[in-house]
Amino acid sequence: MTTIRHYFPQLSPLQQDQFARLKPLYDHWNAQINVISRKDMDAFYLHHVLHSLGIAKVQPLLAGSTVLDIGTGGGFPGIPLAILFPDTHFLLVDAIGKKVKVVQEVAATLGLKNVRAEQARAEAVQGSFDFIVSRAVTRMDTFVKWTAGKIAKDSRHSLQNGILYLKGGDLSEELKDFPSAAIYELKDFFTEAFFETKKVVHLPR
Repeated sequence: MTTIRHYFPQLSPLQQDQFARLKPLYDHWNAQINVISRKDMDAFYLHHVLHSLGIAKVQPLLAGSTVLDIGTGGGFPGIPLAILFPDTHFLLVDAIGKKVKVVQEVAATLGLKNVRAEQARAEAVQGSFDFIVSRAVTRMDTFVKWTAGKIAKDSRHSLQNGILYLKGGDLSEELKDFPSAAIYELKDFFTEAFFETKKVVHLPR
């Protein structure tokens, strides 16, 4: 939590409380349903919460905007982003029902009115969104196919509407067919060694 407050000093008391409650909540649910690697729970705030919030450093989200989180798993990056941007509307989807149940329970416990979570395959999601976010659920070419027709035309943010994808490692081969993609290095925002190879890829509509 100290790290979260360091990088996001503008958090309200409510937001600080919601972030503080995340770890106990995921400890509780992880004991029943393995949604996060158990060895990763010791670094929960660094590897999951702060990593998710890397998207916020690249593109803060405006009130009234809409975000689709595909393959959210236990709720990342959607839940941390929803805490940070309470006036942005989030739809979190995953094909695995037990993971969606955890997301629904976490959102309800924290009082996140701006979160909906549904069991669905990406291709089946209806509607259009300002941004589609995810954490490396598949290669970019496959992900782009999943998101076809789901990105709103009119952009209001500094970045054009599109995909904001948390990725790691050397992406030159994977992105060679996407010349409009921009790569943002998370080490430019966060000093911890974990972020040395972590990136946010923005692929405009």
